[in-house]
Amino acid sequence: MPEEGLSKIIELNEDLIENNERLAAKNKKDFSKYNIRSFDIVGAIGAGKTALLESISEMISKEKRVLVINGDVATRIDADRIEKHGVKTIQINTGRECALNSYHISQVIKNHDLSNYDVVFIENVGNLICPSDFILGTNKRIVVVSITEGPWVIRKHPLLFKFSDIAIINKIDLIDVIDVKVEEMINDAKEINPNIKIITTSAITGENIPNLIQSLEI
Repeated sequence: MPEEGLSKIIELNEDLIENNERLAAKNKKDFSKYNIRSFDIVGAIGAGKTALLESISEMISKEKRVLVINGDVATRIDADRIEKHGVKTIQINTGRECALNSYHISQVIKNHDLSNYDVVFIENVGNLICPSDFILGTNKRIVVVSITEGPWVIRKHPLLFKFSDIAIINKIDLIDVIDVKVEEMINDAKEINPNIKIITTSAITGENIPNLIQSLEI
């Protein structure tokens, strides 16, 4: 039988997740109301999330009205980088919180006119652990890893892959200098989630970025 203090912690965590899921459902309804395609992008610091969003924004900003919500502990460095490619960005600084949650997104929705956008990308805080507990109400979740994170990065973080729709294995331009077998990484992801769509990319060379955009169905 759990101790009283531990029991209270468990109850609190359950309440947080329940409230988050309730707000996520509302966020999803709001996005749907305006026919917005929405994506939550998760991945560790340095995986290349921002660089990929720069490439995507550059390619679609002339045809689509894009909003990018950037989550980070501090600064708006990533938001400033992406905004240079012709899209609107909003920075959320989470301070001590290690992931965005549905409340953060609901406040953006509350204070901005969604009718101005066709696509919303949410770049989560750089982390492969915390975001697994908090859905945001998007159409799809995208998890980004890079070959520089080593051959076991997917096996070590199964929850995000289990609950993601698309997996990106980035920085394949470095395949000749990094001792990683990409096929084994792909097999690891498929073993965790047989339904996940996997795309290998290079944000530097642009390799497979058009295929990624096509998979987003935007």
